[in-house]
Amino acid sequence: MSWTKESVCKMCRREGVKLYRKGVRCETAKCAITRRNYQPGQHSWTRGKPSEYGIGLREKQKCKRYYGVLETQFRRYFAIANRMSGNTGANLLTLLERRLDSAVYQLGLAPSRRAARQAVAHGHVKVNGTRCTASARLLKVSDSIGLMGRDKTKKMVTNALEVRKGHVAPSWLVFDETKMEGLVNALPTREDVTFEVQEQLIVELMSK
Repeated sequence: MSWTKESVCKMCRREGVKLYRKGVRCETAKCAITRRNYQPGQHSWTRGKPSEYGIGLREKQKCKRYYGVLETQFRRYFAIANRMSGNTGANLLTLLERRLDSAVYQLGLAPSRRAARQAVAHGHVKVNGTRCTASARLLKVSDSIGLMGRDKTKKMVTNALEVRKGHVAPSWLVFDETKMEGLVNALPTREDVTFEVQEQLIVELMSK
């Protein structure tokens, strides 16, 4: 799926939160939310108060776009989370965090989740020593995340590390900068999800 710069900016403004679709751009003054923190459209200020359904739908759409998943994928993750023990909303977010493209981004090997998904799809990433092109692969404890030895891969990762200098991987991941490898140290928890989302509203919406 391809997004233009304009569509990405409108997407962030429509959801009213930074989706980090453009990576570090969202941390600068060029971010759409920073420059124009209101909904797009000529008559955006005349829109009425959103309904309870509308608020829940907004949270779901925001979560989908942040992680870059489609409706069918999102419903599958919700079904899995619903069968797991514990809080369904927290389970849903941790499942999304365990995706391979999400882990590649969290390790700092890509400037954005979108770029991380593309890197996986193009065969730059390997899991447990085997090349993997499935961005939706759910990682398990003790899984290792490495890179292919191609020049294009090295150039891509070097640029990403330079752009995201100072980035610290979350506690559930361990990154060895000398080997350029990551290790799943533990499964992520709700506290590891820094994205602002009210997951309970998503659960209520999708449980109807």
